[in-house]
Amino acid sequence: MKQEQGLEGGCLCGAIRYRIEGLPFDADYCHCRMCQKSIGAVFGAWMDFKLPQVVWLKGQVTEFASSDSVRRGFCQQCGCSLTYRHTQYPDYLTLTIASLDNPSSIKPNYHIYTDNQVSWLTIEDNCKRYPQGRST
Repeated sequence: MKQEQGLEGGCLCGAIRYRIEGLPFDADYCHCRMCQKSIGAVFGAWMDFKLPQVVWLKGQVTEFASSDSVRRGFCQQCGCSLTYRHTQYPDYLTLTIASLDNPSSIKPNYHIYTDNQVSWLTIEDNCKRYPQGRST
């Protein structure tokens, strides 16, 4: 990951904008079925922050409860997927790397839920792979 001051991002239509202070404490590719369906892509690329690192500049996400403990945030106007929030970890917020103005700024460190990776996708990187979630 490259160090950049004040990374910014937002949704497709511009109704929601945010700024990040510092770097994420982690970043990953997720191949789970919920991410695939909610994002509309064969995997998601996510970056994890402590809540105070995320400054909302404009608008707010609308959240969908995709399970008892997970909330997925999106723009109500354009439908852009922006956030993932686990209610058991209220001090953390996960954002889509693709929503950054410069998504090349953050590189994921590992793949999770690779048991659900689509068969026709070949990813040739050196990131560690976990068949399910990553145990800490």
